Amino acid sequence: MSLTSLRTASKRIPRAFAPLSANLHTTPSVTKDKKVTPGGVTADTDPEVDPKKGGEGFFGSLLYGSKEAKAAGLIEPSHQGQHSKLVGRGKYVHEKITHNVIPSKRDEYLAAAEKYFKELIDHNGEFGRVKLTGSWESVVGTVGEFTHILEYEGYKGYDETNRALRGSKEMQSLQSQILPLINSRQHQIVSEFSFWPSSPPHDSGYPDGGIFEMRSYQLQPGKLLDWEYAWRRGLEARKRFVQPVGAFFSQVGQLHEVHHIWQYPDMETRKHTREQAWSVGSWSDTVQETVKLAQSMKSTIMVPCPWSPLK
Repeated sequence: MSLTSLRTASKRIPRAFAPLSANLHTTPSVTKDKKVTPGGVTADTDPEVDPKKGGEGFFGSLLYGSKEAKAAGLIEPSHQGQHSKLVGRGKYVHEKITHNVIPSKRDEYLAAAEKYFKELIDHNGEFGRVKLTGSWESVVGTVGEFTHILEYEGYKGYDETNRALRGSKEMQSLQSQILPLINSRQHQIVSEFSFWPSSPPHDSGYPDGGIFEMRSYQLQPGKLLDWEYAWRRGLEARKRFVQPVGAFFSQVGQLHEVHHIWQYPDMETRKHTREQAWSVGSWSDTVQETVKLAQSMKSTIMVPCPWSPLK
């Protein structure tokens, strides 16, 4: 068919079809002055209460961060199009390193890893001011797995550290002692949630550092804001009985993944603490909401390595 024929045919399409095609690309609004938040509720578009305009109302402080959080640099409200900017603490990025160790090489791995990470701690100023948050060995879950979390001063710090490490013959030599002892390794870049900054290095006083539980959730794509909304409320219930260690969401590597880390003196205390949380109504609401957002969940019990700053 010629271009002229196509134009002639298009003119013959009845006008009644135009409204139908327009409707296919229209999202119905809730009301003229309301809009839907990630939690599925409505908020006024008044700047005083609109979270995206920095309002001080309930949704402004709960969902997108209080004025205090913004002033502290915990979130960056100017980048409204990115979920990570809305829910993340922008100052740092973290790297979650997972080593799956050959079972017969566990003791050799511990010795080699201690040399590497102690050198990193002692000379962090030479390597872009990188900090080791913690090192753990899994004892329930994927046994024989070691997790290390490094903290960088943003992506600039991450780049500086990796350039420095590649240029250090000593660090390269120490790493080469680790590699023959592992079956596999995974690196994931993660960010902290704005409402849940990581604990600074500390010694809990628990025997051998107690136990750490890392709960990992594979979220449905696009559900990060809903998760943050539910957990911001649920965390307040949990904090009545146990202080959180940290919470991260992935940015590079395995995407749409969230990790929560908790510390207890022992498994018995963990059991009682989790039971106590159910006495708070907001906690059961959080569980019901987050279950709908996750594709899979995993709980790993870990013990801190001897050199771990967190224990």
